[in-house]
Amino acid sequence: MQNLELEHDEVVFMPENINEKGNGYYVVKRTMDIIGSLVGIVLLSPFMLAIAIAIKLDSKGAIIFGHERLGYKGKVIKVYKFRTMVENAEEFLQKMDNTQKEEFKKNFKLEHDPRVTKVGDFLRRTSLDELPQLLNILKGNMTIVGPRPIIKKELIKYNKYGAKFLSVKPGLTGLWQTNGRSETSYEERVSLDMQYIDNRTIWNDIKIIFKTFIVVVKKEGAM
Repeated sequence: MQNLELEHDEVVFMPENINEKGNGYYVVKRTMDIIGSLVGIVLLSPFMLAIAIAIKLDSKGAIIFGHERLGYKGKVIKVYKFRTMVENAEEFLQKMDNTQKEEFKKNFKLEHDPRVTKVGDFLRRTSLDELPQLLNILKGNMTIVGPRPIIKKELIKYNKYGAKFLSVKPGLTGLWQTNGRSETSYEERVSLDMQYIDNRTIWNDIKIIFKTFIVVVKKEGAM
């Protein structure tokens, strides 16, 4: 894969011909991330507590789930989410029938996923399961607006654009999340990620943030 090497199960980023933004862009973007995540955590903390209680009452297991994803320059990071699946969800992947295996291989998800709990289904449809990622943003390994974080196996879907994808931090929201989300093909998702990276500005980030609120309220393209 162009500009990428695998070493000890880690993705090593090989920068080459990546368009960099000026320092001012990164300073403003990080400032927005810190203020936005702090405000979000404070204002939404009672709501997140209610979600945590609902998850605990609905099924066994941890309240928050940390999943390994690829971050900036290929660094493996733990992305936090409210748990939406049953406790032994990973075991189900070994028992999938051929149809489910093909669907998972193509999209890295199942449209009708039997692993998802009742509360988890609601959280996914409303995108509330992703609220703990405010902690990732505050830590600095994610940003408010950017491509969605992916698992290592998904990088093959980006083909020659793999290095460009890893040249920015993954985001809580972005063009894919506000333009169809689960209703789009993976190829369209890659195209939207590249479009964002090529045209990223603070003003475009602000527009995506406002559009995200509209999409969440309307539940457009929910997982």
